[in-house]
Amino acid sequence: MIELINSAVKKIEDLSRKKYLRIISHFDTDGITSAAIFSRALERAGKKFSLEIVKGLDENMINKLPEEDVLIFLDLASGSLEHLRNRKNDIFVLDHHEIVQEIPGNVFMVNPFLNGHEPVSSAALCYLFAKSLSLQNKDLASLAVIGMVGDLHDKLIGKVFGEILTDAETVVKKGLLVYPSTRPLDRALEYSSTPYIPGVSGSRSGVVELLRDAGIEIVNGKYKSLYELSDEEMTRIITAVMLRNKGSSFREDIVGNLYLLKFFNKLEDTREISALINACSRMDHPEIALGFCLGNRNFRAEAEKIYISYKQNLVSALKFVSESDKISGKDYVIINAQDKIKDTIIGTVASIISHSPFYKEGLVIVALAYNEDKIKVSARIAGRKGRNVREVLHKVVVPLGGEVGGHPNAAGCLISRARENEFIVELRKVLDVELVKV
Repeated sequence: MIELINSAVKKIEDLSRKKYLRIISHFDTDGITSAAIFSRALERAGKKFSLEIVKGLDENMINKLPEEDVLIFLDLASGSLEHLRNRKNDIFVLDHHEIVQEIPGNVFMVNPFLNGHEPVSSAALCYLFAKSLSLQNKDLASLAVIGMVGDLHDKLIGKVFGEILTDAETVVKKGLLVYPSTRPLDRALEYSSTPYIPGVSGSRSGVVELLRDAGIEIVNGKYKSLYELSDEEMTRIITAVMLRNKGSSFREDIVGNLYLLKFFNKLEDTREISALINACSRMDHPEIALGFCLGNRNFRAEAEKIYISYKQNLVSALKFVSESDKISGKDYVIINAQDKIKDTIIGTVASIISHSPFYKEGLVIVALAYNEDKIKVSARIAGRKGRNVREVLHKVVVPLGGEVGGHPNAAGCLISRARENEFIVELRKVLDVELVKV
């Protein structure tokens, strides 16, 4: 893969001397950090380019792109290759999603799926590109770490991720996956939704009781932060949380690596930064997220305000889900939020639900929300093991004229609002057939 990246650097370097570079990146944390890394590297190299952040790609959007520009897609386009086939552009795709179509001859693809490489996010690919372009760009490694963590590639530290962690001078500590791990532990626990801790999340008295049971005491007027706990204290707090998740098999979602790095000259939890970046995009302010990633302090202040509003929206959305009627079958649940939840946060809502101890492992969760004349569909698997939801959506959506992107345990698509009922009927048929096969 490194050879592919080096080749991409050389090709883009040559093309940039006579053509304009048009970068198009996805609007989630991985896409935003990818865009920040790639654009800063090109800026330092003196290249002329434009940058656009998008929710997704469709045929109409691709057809509107000028054919004289070099097109560079970051964190997307692996599911839209057929629409790129007849383009006259030089096209580059740096993405980590599954490739479900034949790669056209006019597309230069950098994707870990091509050669069985270790799984890495698009931000990691963009960092390797930037580092190949110039070692000056090693200071962008922290953004790659945030992208990796934001896209849930942090469970295993492979060779590439390990080198990026070293470049970013990341502090790695095993512990309870409650963020931010840099804030007082009582506050982090009270506002924890991922993981959701029964009797603790959202309950001040529940937090105090948990900390008392774990033997964690107030020091100098406040509780320690999570990363400041000793190994013994960390073991006690993990045990206390596990007891409150009795019956849940999601241990891997509760314990793991904490990643801390310097951001704006302050030690920060990468999960918190990732969540803040994601919040800006989900609240329709990707430009604020990008400015924040590029080190603008004014954008940081704006991002923090948006983050608060986002969390309020999320709480309202989760309340709606808990109180609303759902379409349930054996081992699946369909949540049709229509216009009650923003389309930009329906995927986050589905993800939070999928990590809840109230849903058994392997349950397929499909959530829908209106997006103008379309419907945003997000599918997740509760826990870590279950059916390939990307394949499930693919079987339903392709016959309806849509496209699916994502991974086996987290996928999404856009469908026409006019086909809402048809989609739900066909989805239930596929889910029920899959159950029979199981």
